[in-house]
Amino acid sequence: MTTPLWQPSGERIANANLTRFIAHVNDTASASISDYDALYRWSIEQPEQFWTAVWKFCGIRATQPWDKVLTNGKSMPGARWFEGSRLNFAENLLPRRDDHAAIIFRGEDGRRDELSYADLYRQVARLAASLRAFGIAPGDRICGFMPNIPETVIAMLAATSIGAIWSSCSPDFGFDGVLDRFGQIEPRILFTADGYRYNGNRIDSLDQVQRIADAIPSIEAIAVVPFLNSQPDLSALPRAALFSDYLATADDIEFAALPFNHPIYILYSSGTTGVPKCIVHGAGGTLIQHNKEFVLHVDLKADERLFYFTTCGWMMWNWLVSGLATGATIVLYDGSPFHPDGSALWRMTEEEKVSVFGTSARYIAALAKAALKPGQLHDLSSVRTILSTGSPLAPESFDFVYQDIKEDVQLCSVSGGTDLISCFAIGNPILPVYRGELQCRGLGMAVKIFDELGNPVHNQKGELVCTAPFPSMPVCFWNDADGSKYHSAYFDRFPGIWCHGDYAELTDHDGLIIYGRSDAVLNPGGVRIGTAEIYRQVEKLGEVVESIAVGQEWQDDERVILFVRLKDNHELTDDLRQRIRSVIRENATPRHVPAKIIAVPDIPRTISGKIVELAVRNVIHDHPVTNIDALANPEALDNFKNISELAEE
Repeated sequence: MTTPLWQPSGERIANANLTRFIAHVNDTASASISDYDALYRWSIEQPEQFWTAVWKFCGIRATQPWDKVLTNGKSMPGARWFEGSRLNFAENLLPRRDDHAAIIFRGEDGRRDELSYADLYRQVARLAASLRAFGIAPGDRICGFMPNIPETVIAMLAATSIGAIWSSCSPDFGFDGVLDRFGQIEPRILFTADGYRYNGNRIDSLDQVQRIADAIPSIEAIAVVPFLNSQPDLSALPRAALFSDYLATADDIEFAALPFNHPIYILYSSGTTGVPKCIVHGAGGTLIQHNKEFVLHVDLKADERLFYFTTCGWMMWNWLVSGLATGATIVLYDGSPFHPDGSALWRMTEEEKVSVFGTSARYIAALAKAALKPGQLHDLSSVRTILSTGSPLAPESFDFVYQDIKEDVQLCSVSGGTDLISCFAIGNPILPVYRGELQCRGLGMAVKIFDELGNPVHNQKGELVCTAPFPSMPVCFWNDADGSKYHSAYFDRFPGIWCHGDYAELTDHDGLIIYGRSDAVLNPGGVRIGTAEIYRQVEKLGEVVESIAVGQEWQDDERVILFVRLKDNHELTDDLRQRIRSVIRENATPRHVPAKIIAVPDIPRTISGKIVELAVRNVIHDHPVTNIDALANPEALDNFKNISELAEE
């Protein structure tokens, strides 16, 4: 599509942080950059100058400067950034100590809490003093089995102020899912709540916490936030005390000055094909990457409010919290986005005057399927940017946003992941938005699309790769002493090149289209097909809520099996099957047309909401799914057993 859906006004371009950054680069680096394309090229050709400019422009605070910006800059892995510098992650996320709102919390039951930056600093100081008194030291692991509430942020900041490593799961994770994660890293302290609310239900967490504590002997203490009850019964948890009991008397924080690569987070791979990999991220890389994204790409200002619908088990929580580094207000929401109705998040957005609204592609598609029109029901004048991630955002979802949410809004579909705790492709406040495309490659990220032979291609589908180091590459994988798991995760396909595992295309506008995960790409007759290409066509039909396509080994080839979840009171008739095939054939290619179409009552997904093609593929081939506790609805896998009995002939 050559006509953009949205273009920034001249005023918006003039006031963008990115515009000021270009002027800063031209002044300080003797450059002559006039537009984003030139800036992007400079950022990957001159990485040392670029990341130095980001550090200075974003005002990253350090107690000791670096000796060298980049060492072994041609090695991946092996490159080292800002050696010699010492900083503290939490200190950079507490840039002010005034009455400006730092955190606004909204619960699905209507609860609202607000903490100023002064309040946040004070509570972090008190908890950090208590953790120090307990003997917590740099490198110790502290975990959160927590809802998305202010205490989770406070606990993370207190831990990282000391140099401890924070790791979290949302309380809807099953026992085995928590054990597979926290059990590997042996935390000393577990933060939790007595329960959480979802879709109008009160769900107790303490029985689960007791099982977790019994199964992980390294846990020495448990801090419980009274979220459901003012006085939760802790009698069955001998190592537990209330969160408030861990707040010592303290006015100031003793921030530990630590190396650039000192670990602050352990995140986890999805774990749907084995025990999750424990991905360790460093303070400096996370900090400078998030600052770059919020300040330059999201254009976040200190007087704005940032919201992202996420749980503490998804990397978008870690990303959201870094918004504090800009001095802006972050808005937390815990609960169902559809309780008591589909307007829940939009009412909150209107009331809190959210500037940047973040969510998943699945949520936007669900709004469209439900025929909701938030723009007609709510005053969304404060919203200037909508962010989407988690899966490819279909072109039809772009249409929905501009027709039924807001016409004058920057829609940023972004893509990156847990592996880099940031984005390879992201939004841009000075560029137009084209239907179905991610606006641009992120600054400093040498992203290309490779064909199967490792040649860079344009306007052709292939593997999304990154050909040069970037600061937020994982420090390591936990329990991977020789680095072999790390290396095989990213560098086996193309030696010395980060292969991300996304099937994608660079467009004429130098934007990106993501077609799905490479390991889920279909290959009937030797033709590679991204699953997102099928989903966007199938889900145009009003009867279809969502779908999942997998390849089945068949007669020395592969055939495509499409499973559809239909709206209530609809059946998969021969007529509907024919219409599904027709819309795919007419709008994609005959190769995309599935050999079989089967109705299922539910489709399995991870706790962060991503459908799991590989798990379904394993089931239909009678292979084991090794870690069903990583799924939000593992019972849905039963719908795909005995496919020969289910299949349409």
